[in-house]
Parts: sequence; C-alpha cells; structure tokens
Amino acid sequence: MAPRKDGPTKETMNRGAWTQEEDQKLAQCIQIHGAKKWKTVANNSGLNRCGKSCRLRWLNYLRPNIKRGNISDEEEDLIIRLHKLLGNRWSLIAGRLPGRTDNEIKNYWNSHLCKKASHIEEKPENFHCTRNYNSISGSLDSDVIFNVNEFLDFPTEEPYVFDWVNKFLEIETNN
Repeated sequence: MAPRKDGPTKETMNRGAWTQEEDQKLAQCIQIHGAKKWKTVANNSGLNRCGKSCRLRWLNYLRPNIKRGNISDEEEDLIIRLHKLLGNRWSLIAGRLPGRTDNEIKNYWNSHLCKKASHIEEKPENFHCTRNYNSISGSLDSDVIFNVNEFLDFPTEEPYVFDWVNKFLEIETNN
C-alpha cells in the first residue's frame, strides 16, 4: 500500500490532550473551511491531528451552541423518560436537549443516572447500563397503540410537542 502524501503520518500525529492553541487553530480553520470534510480541515489547520480527532473535538467541545455546565433537574428527568422510551439512542435523546451532545448525555447516563433510573423503575431489567448504541428497551408490538403524551406525562398545552416520537415509533414498527 502506498504511503499517504497529505496529512500527518501515524508517527508524527499528536494523540495527546488538546491545547488552547490547537483549539484556536481548529476554530479558525472551521470558520474558513466549514465543519465538513474533516480530513481537509485537519490538513489545512496545521495541526498534527487526524480528521476524526478534529471532528470529535469540534462537535463535543468547541461548537459555539454547546450548553456548558451541569445538567439541570428538568434535563435529567427528560433523559430518564426518553431513555425509557428510546433506549441507548443517545443522538435521538440529545436532539431533544438543545445544546447537549450525544456523548455528554451517554456519559451522564452511565455515570449518574443508570442506577438511579433502575431504582425508580419497577422492573430494573428494562434499564441496561451498557454502551449499546442501537437497542430499545423491550420490543414494540405492531398491534399496540402507544400514546407518547401519556407515557411521558408532561404538562403541556401543546399536544403536538412529541409528534416526532409518535412518527419515529410508527417508522420503527413498520420496519
């Protein structure tokens, strides 16, 4: 296999912690080139980092719309309820918590909520404290009618708030 001509080699690639200077270089490069084509971003930034490392650093730490600070009680409650509904589908759960990343929610679940949720639930076997990314707790029967608004039990005057979950469940049961 021919050696690559662009980017750092395995021997020269920086694998350690990110410095503030590297963060600034990455942010400047993304401002110029956009947050796409991560291999190009890595090569043009002057960092000795791979594209995957640049992508993860940007998405999980440097994006301007990331919410900083502790997860609130309301967010925690929503994570527990959505996990009960969606299982370990962290990206779907993160999509309902603006500013929170899927990685942050997964880590918070595994370090804080897994045991707490299993104590709340009457049947602890429904909660899986694993890093399985594609499971849903339980199986959905096509004959079962599932009203997500009753399940989530949120006080809301707007019944369409959780339409996305009902549509998602319809797609899942039809596949």
